[in-house]
Amino acid sequence: MARETFIAYKYSEAQDLRDEIIEKLGADASYYQGETAESPDMTGETIDKIKNGLKDMIFGTSVTIVIISPNLKQSKWVDWEIEYSLKEYKRQSTTSRTNGLVGVIMKVNGTYDWLVSHNSKEDGCTSRYTDKTKMYEIINGNRFNNTTDDKYSCSTCKSYDWLKGSYMSLIEEDEFLKDPTKFIENAYDKSKATGDFKLTKKR
Repeated sequence: MARETFIAYKYSEAQDLRDEIIEKLGADASYYQGETAESPDMTGETIDKIKNGLKDMIFGTSVTIVIISPNLKQSKWVDWEIEYSLKEYKRQSTTSRTNGLVGVIMKVNGTYDWLVSHNSKEDGCTSRYTDKTKMYEIINGNRFNNTTDDKYSCSTCKSYDWLKGSYMSLIEEDEFLKDPTKFIENAYDKSKATGDFKLTKKR
């Protein structure tokens, strides 16, 4: 089932990947609520007007896709968009629920090494490490935050399951583009089970 989505990204370096994600959504792209090439140019507008425009796009969506790019933290808006996505707001008789979150790691120069490294453990398990300094605290706070017994992929080495262990899973660009619906649905399912996670909702 298609979900209404919003894509949060740093415009100057992730626009092409944003467009590719929308293309891969195919017919489901009709449920995409974020900005497109046809969206009004907000350059020069007041902060309040820009925020209100973003609120209108995010309100009513159920999943927010965040493109993790090298200079993401230089964006003026992405951390705010994530915060707004996680909060519940009421407009007249409609309440916006907490969105599911999924991060898409951008490939840079053919690799993800700018953010990701891997380590093999003595028991044969492989762990993936991400550079927290490249991401907002609201992203880091929603990683490895499953509070149930179902959070580990390995009960011996306590490696977190890559999809169930974090409210915001981080998926490499190539993997995400193979099957965007799989990861959007995973994020949506977790948004219906927020009690299983210790959420960080503020920047």
